[in-house]
Amino acid sequence: MQMRIILIYGAHHVMHTHPNPVRSDASSAPQSEAVQAAPRINSAALMQGQRELEIEHGGKIYRLRVTQLNKLILTA
Repeated sequence: MQMRIILIYGAHHVMHTHPNPVRSDASSAPQSEAVQAAPRINSAALMQGQRELEIEHGGKIYRLRVTQLNKLILTA
């Protein structure tokens, strides 16, 4: 499964496709090399039944919306 990230800023569109991340077992790596997994939140919990939400970051407002194809798009 691949995750597709589309960032839109003004007239510029950037699309990036990532394969599923492979996480190693942190207990098998030395403590200094252990990578902490990023926090994960379910998109349904984040969107709370809405198709669009605003995120304030660094003094700017970003919009996160769900497309007709059920993809997430973040715009500034």
